[in-house]
Amino acid sequence: MGMQVNTNLAANNAYRNLNNTQNALSKSMEKLSSGLRINRAADDAAGLAISEGLKSQVNGYGVAARNAQDGISVIQTAEGALTEVHSILQRMRDLAVQAGNDSNNADSRDAITKEATQLSQELTRISGATNFNGTKLLDGKANLNFQIGADGNASSTLNVDLTKADVGGIAAKLAATTTTSGTTFNIAAFDGTTGAPTLTATAYNFKSTSADGNSTSSVDVTLSGTAKTADDLAAELNKDAGFSAKFTATAVKDSNGLGTGIVVKANDGSTVDGGTATGGLAAGVVGAAVAGLDFGSHDGAQAAITAIDIQIKAVSAVRADIGAVQNRFESAINSLNVGKENLTAASSRITDVDMASEMVSFTRSNILSQAGTAMLAQANQSNQGVLKLLG
Repeated sequence: MGMQVNTNLAANNAYRNLNNTQNALSKSMEKLSSGLRINRAADDAAGLAISEGLKSQVNGYGVAARNAQDGISVIQTAEGALTEVHSILQRMRDLAVQAGNDSNNADSRDAITKEATQLSQELTRISGATNFNGTKLLDGKANLNFQIGADGNASSTLNVDLTKADVGGIAAKLAATTTTSGTTFNIAAFDGTTGAPTLTATAYNFKSTSADGNSTSSVDVTLSGTAKTADDLAAELNKDAGFSAKFTATAVKDSNGLGTGIVVKANDGSTVDGGTATGGLAAGVVGAAVAGLDFGSHDGAQAAITAIDIQIKAVSAVRADIGAVQNRFESAINSLNVGKENLTAASSRITDVDMASEMVSFTRSNILSQAGTAMLAQANQSNQGVLKLLG
């Protein structure tokens, strides 16, 4: 090989190798300082795509676990209120049992009614006041969906149906009052006016259904009086032993005091749902039910016990349902945490650098860099021999 000045092949070769070594050294320093094997797409294009997908799943699992925790908080808020609802219902049942004893006089039963009224009003307040982040939970309208997965499919959603937890509806059904459900029977020709027919041998039938819908009652009444007004008719019915044992009739009058019909109410608080009648009294039309419990009599108190028992069972069923859902939330959180851990490990194997291995590469590149620099200096000195020939 001749001695050349314009082109120093040894120096060019040393420079190229040194440049490659410096690039490798720079990448090793970047990986060691960041802790990542993939710092840009050029480092591993396929690995970058996979790792970003895994990152979405990991982040989604973390947020979903927090959502599930919120779901547990919602359920605990609802059940905490329902626990107090149960306590109130148990107290109302105790009052109904107490009111069923005829050793109570009117004042005693009035006092019982007052306490029961306050308790039913508290149920109404609980219905309106129980909320989570502004969402009412016990008004019978809450039907909530929780995102407990990282994906946008049905398996990532858990539904919490609180529509059966209608505490306001329970309060309305158990509003403590001495007024029971009644049916209005309208008077047709029999209105007390001159020439109106009298009630002679007139037959009636009245029916009622218990609050739970499991039992019915029916009474046939035949009147032979000479009633000509709504008051007369109500009085005649109440005189009948069979009728008065189960029902009570009162007159209905318009603003001018003219009788327009009668209202028949069941003594045990059940709903009078119609019947048949002749002699000028139109067929029974079920009026707007007046919800409530009657603590004013033995029969009314017994009916109240039955009505309260129905609501206690309903609240128990709701609490059982939401308790089961809470267990699902807890299982979902455990599953999400395990999934997040495993996906994080998978992402780490792709993106994180092996520090020991990379340190070996860094040390190698560092030594080669120093050696390359020395060799480049030596190559630059190799053409100095030409000067001796010229001297």
